[in-house]
Amino acid sequence: MAMVAVVLPRVQWGDPSSPREVLMVHGLGSSAQTCWHLMEALAQEGWYATAVDLRGHGLAPRASSYRIDDFAEDIEQVKPSHEGPWDVVIGHSIGAASAIVASAHLLTWAQSLILLDPAVKLDDATRNLVLENQRLGHSAHGVEEVTALHPHWHPLDIQLKVDAHRAASLWALERAVLDNDPWDVEEQARALTIPTHAIGAQPDLGSMFYGAPVEELLALNPNWTYEMLSGAGHSLHRDKPEATFQAIRTVLGSRS
Repeated sequence: MAMVAVVLPRVQWGDPSSPREVLMVHGLGSSAQTCWHLMEALAQEGWYATAVDLRGHGLAPRASSYRIDDFAEDIEQVKPSHEGPWDVVIGHSIGAASAIVASAHLLTWAQSLILLDPAVKLDDATRNLVLENQRLGHSAHGVEEVTALHPHWHPLDIQLKVDAHRAASLWALERAVLDNDPWDVEEQARALTIPTHAIGAQPDLGSMFYGAPVEELLALNPNWTYEMLSGAGHSLHRDKPEATFQAIRTVLGSRS
């Protein structure tokens, strides 16, 4: 079956006339609304910030296939209001993997990437854990359960996470794991020709991007840089929102 892109709904922050535009692509089981903390902070710094609901999530269309290639094809169609590429695209987890594929495929889509604990390559054990967590998040976890798991999260992050998981299609959440077998975008990551900065979570707190694969990627592609955010788990923008934003701010400052 031929790949069919879907049109993704947008949520936006800031001044539409701003010359600087940023796109954020959320992770599995989340939504555009869950990007609020970083998008609001960037808008306060003068950016026009956009986030999208990925296929099968939030208000986005449902579809029959949920490969990373499908997510990438969708976000390639999301363009800034000004002419030319996005100034920067921020992606989390599978959203980061999708941004990698989109950038490798369409060289004019983004000028640079910032990736939050990108899910570049997952082994079967990790894929199975992701599948289990997505099923629990959709069907069993309410505010009380998410609060118990993440007591330090902002209350709005907790509520929005619950809302996003329930709004997503369970079929989509399952297929996003099952359709990506193997789950591997290392080849596209090695091919990137634009500045790409990864902010990784702490390995013992659930990082999906650390260790030898990161070191190998950095050695193979000089466009990549990396830092590990101490004390942050996989959802580092919710675990450590201020520190995550400061890391992003530093990267953006170095590129201006």
